[in-house]
Amino acid sequence: MKPGCAAGSPGNEWIFFSTDERNIRYRKTMSNGGLQRSVILSAFILLRAVTGFSGDGRAIWSKNPDFSPVNESQLFLYDTFPKNFFWGVGTGAFQVEGSWKKDGKGHSIWDHFTSTHLKNVNSTNGSTDSYIFLEKDLSALDFLEVSFYQFSISWPRLFPDGIVGVANAKGLQYYNALIDALIRRNVEPVVTLYHWDLPLELQEKYGGWKNETIIDIFNDYATYCFQTFGDRVKYWITIHNPYLVAWHGYGTGVHAPGEKGNLAAVYTVGHNLIKAHSKVWHNYNINFRPHQKGWLSITLGSHWIEPNRSENTMDILKCQQSMISVLGWFATPIHGDGDYPEVMKKKLLSILPLFSEAEKNEVRGTADFFAFSFGPNNFKPLNTMTKMGQNVSLNLREVLNWIKLEYGNSRILIAENGWFTDSHVKTEDTTAIYMMKNFLNQVLQAIRFDEVPVFGYTAWSLLDGFEWQDAYTIRRGLFYVDFNSKHKERKPKSSAYYYKQIIQENGFILKESIPDVQGQFPCDFSWGITESVLKPESVASSPQFSDPHLYVWNVTGNRLLHRVEGVRLKTRQAQCTDFVSIKKQLEMLARLKVTHYRFALDWPSVLPTGNLSKVNRQALRYYRCVVSEGLKLNISSMVTLYYPTHAHLGLPSPLLHSGGWLNTSTAKAFQDYAGLCFQELGDLVKLWITINEPNRLSDIYNRTSNDTYRAAHNLLIAHALVWHLYDHQYRPSQHGSLSLSLHSDWAEPANPYADSHWKAAERFLQFEIAWFAEPIFKTGDYPLAMREYIAFKNRQGLSSSTLPHFTEEEKRLVKGTADFYSLNHFTTRFVMHEPQNSSRYDSDRDVQFLQDITCLSSPTRLAVMPWGERKVLRWIQKNYGDLDVYITASGIDDQSLENDELRKYYLEKYIQEALKAYLIDKVKIKGYYAFKLTEEKSKPRFGFFTSDFKAKSSTQFYNKLISSRGFPSENNSPRCSQTQRNTECMVCLFLMQKKPLIFFGCCFFFTLVLLLSITIFHKQKRRKFWKAKNFQHIPLKKGHKRVFR
Repeated sequence: MKPGCAAGSPGNEWIFFSTDERNIRYRKTMSNGGLQRSVILSAFILLRAVTGFSGDGRAIWSKNPDFSPVNESQLFLYDTFPKNFFWGVGTGAFQVEGSWKKDGKGHSIWDHFTSTHLKNVNSTNGSTDSYIFLEKDLSALDFLEVSFYQFSISWPRLFPDGIVGVANAKGLQYYNALIDALIRRNVEPVVTLYHWDLPLELQEKYGGWKNETIIDIFNDYATYCFQTFGDRVKYWITIHNPYLVAWHGYGTGVHAPGEKGNLAAVYTVGHNLIKAHSKVWHNYNINFRPHQKGWLSITLGSHWIEPNRSENTMDILKCQQSMISVLGWFATPIHGDGDYPEVMKKKLLSILPLFSEAEKNEVRGTADFFAFSFGPNNFKPLNTMTKMGQNVSLNLREVLNWIKLEYGNSRILIAENGWFTDSHVKTEDTTAIYMMKNFLNQVLQAIRFDEVPVFGYTAWSLLDGFEWQDAYTIRRGLFYVDFNSKHKERKPKSSAYYYKQIIQENGFILKESIPDVQGQFPCDFSWGITESVLKPESVASSPQFSDPHLYVWNVTGNRLLHRVEGVRLKTRQAQCTDFVSIKKQLEMLARLKVTHYRFALDWPSVLPTGNLSKVNRQALRYYRCVVSEGLKLNISSMVTLYYPTHAHLGLPSPLLHSGGWLNTSTAKAFQDYAGLCFQELGDLVKLWITINEPNRLSDIYNRTSNDTYRAAHNLLIAHALVWHLYDHQYRPSQHGSLSLSLHSDWAEPANPYADSHWKAAERFLQFEIAWFAEPIFKTGDYPLAMREYIAFKNRQGLSSSTLPHFTEEEKRLVKGTADFYSLNHFTTRFVMHEPQNSSRYDSDRDVQFLQDITCLSSPTRLAVMPWGERKVLRWIQKNYGDLDVYITASGIDDQSLENDELRKYYLEKYIQEALKAYLIDKVKIKGYYAFKLTEEKSKPRFGFFTSDFKAKSSTQFYNKLISSRGFPSENNSPRCSQTQRNTECMVCLFLMQKKPLIFFGCCFFFTLVLLLSITIFHKQKRRKFWKAKNFQHIPLKKGHKRVFR
């Protein structure tokens, strides 16, 4: 089982709701892992078995605040469904059959409802006409290669007045032909007896399901179907989604028969539906099951709900009540104890009918499997849902777990699942693909991780058709049908191709990436960390060695320093380590054990006027200190000269006021600035980046596309001028390399079955990457594909954009002006073709970005798709040859301030893909720079260190990857000689970092030695003194002298 993520994205209001819900779930750190969930489920099921009480689904909302966002049980799962999984597709008779007055069919309550309640819908006579075009439906089933086809029998087509007698011969012929054709194709028929089209005469004569008389009439109808079709049908559904029949048919009036306002009638209808189902089940069980060997159930539908506060008991209780009031209303009597849930009986005491003890026994256990519906009809209209102030969710996995908790290990058939698209969508139903992908993967996760016994899945629906209160304003089919056409051809949509692929593969197979490899990057590989612009300190932060004045503290009792006038002390010059920010940077870099540090200079700080008339030498000295102090630790610097962002253009004010990059003179100013930096820092810096992400300046120069293109043109010229300056004047002595960094995210077609999406993905890469890469690395001119597409839009009158033209001299100037390819790669974008009519850069591309809700994403919705990195590296290699490549920024935002597991997961997977590109694709990757060193306050948390310099757990993880040089096998290659130098470097760093402590220790030691020496000296002296004094009392022989030694 492999977790991961694949391409795709939904794209309507429901989808965006789901995306938000997913990110909210991420921010709450995603609850209920596989093992934890299994333990909880097992405990509750055991409790139910031992005590005899019904289960309690409330456990499903229990949240573990320490749960990992990258836990395998929460990621997209690449695995297969169980062998012989039941793959199917479904339709409802009233939705697709059409021919509402043909061949003796009687009127239904929906025939009447459409003519009286729905605007601009006179009848369903157009529809999809499955009654006429049976062979076309069968061809659609052949295309999908499903295991079963779930369809409903139109009660009034067999018995026009609803009363069983002599069946309508034409209707009988149709259903026999359908069932026989399915059997010949080895497709199992799953037959629903009642999918809402009650014969109108029963409604008018008896009041429909409000009258108990219908129970026996329905049983007679079911008996006829068992007798007539039961020899070939092994799966029966009595009623489809009785909740909607009762709630919308007799409560809100949204469905036929359109009655509303009488709550007592709603629960009476629900009561009769349950009893009708129960009667039919017993009828089948006693009279038909022994020889037909079939199974029978009722399809129950529901929404899903999440608490506003996962830790709040009252919110969880409200969610439980919401589910009980919808799904539990019917599931608890049938799959539970035979009676309504206690919460309903207490709340609806005066209007909820009661079951007698005999009826409880009659109702309990009347389903051979749990048939479950989870689709848009359970969520619409939103204002009629029982939300109880909580959050609606599309988490099918959690509903399935709730069912398991509440009703035990019943086998589950998902009898309806799918979403909808707008009516104008034809065969490119991208939304439907990714909603299906999301739902199906949740089912797979429930089976594999939670052991929920799901045995089949019904995609809804086979064909576009009549969608109840929405009529023909939405579409739900896997096959597109033009309702106004004569022949009603069934055209497979993208979702049909996708579902067919899922069935063939019996699940999800990861095709975008190969298994992880073992191997190492070379010893000279650059392991780096990237920081954005470093703002220089104006003065050293430790002035005590450079200030010549003497100070006295607290002279007047005010606890302040007072300068002593007239006294001047001997000083030393300020040192690099006097800058506190440099100390902090070095400490962080040393903890990471990187070999390279990429940072950007602040152009306005170095040249406030934008020219060489005023040079800030202090700023240059600060930057030189950063580089030189790093080199002492064997950390080389990659220096970026210009680092604009969408919020700050980063130009000196005079240049900004004179037009910025729209003014050609800015390129010359940039050349002068670069020359100064080469002169002052070039002897220490071997890797230079002229401009960071010039292909993203469209975020700023976006008034018109021509502004965008003109600014980009001037940026290219500026870069080329700087490269030639370095190449001619500084490279011979400094021996460095220079390039520019391009934002290079990969693009995938959102809909892999749509040719227009493939073209849009390539067009995005041409406009995003080749826009700058083509002139520099290949032709000296803009991409032909870019020029041709803009010209095409001009001819169509959809744009007035014009790409600037390079002169021949400019082409020669620009071409080849990079010593390596530098890319910033963060994520993979899913794009689709979206024609736009506007003269803006973004509009010229005609692409729209889509978010895949099934994919692991960061708080800012950056999708974690590691294989996209390898794809973009191969694309660069294919288009621009075997260049040296540096990944100069790659990272993810992670909310955690300590254990940033998302960042660690990202690092591991993206570096693994870079290693595959290096070992397998032979891409000449020279370095990987993680983004970024420290995070900024009130901004997405990309940093390995917090804004107050506290290390996160990812620092150790990256440190380990660097030490291993990747992912070594057990037979490790010899360690690099650099390791010894790094060890020495760490000793040096320790000495440097602990310099004050070491100084104090040395002083203390020498003071102690001095004190001990003085003490020993005095002791010896005193001993001699006393010895001499004692000798004076001893008499000497005559002629002898006293001698003291």
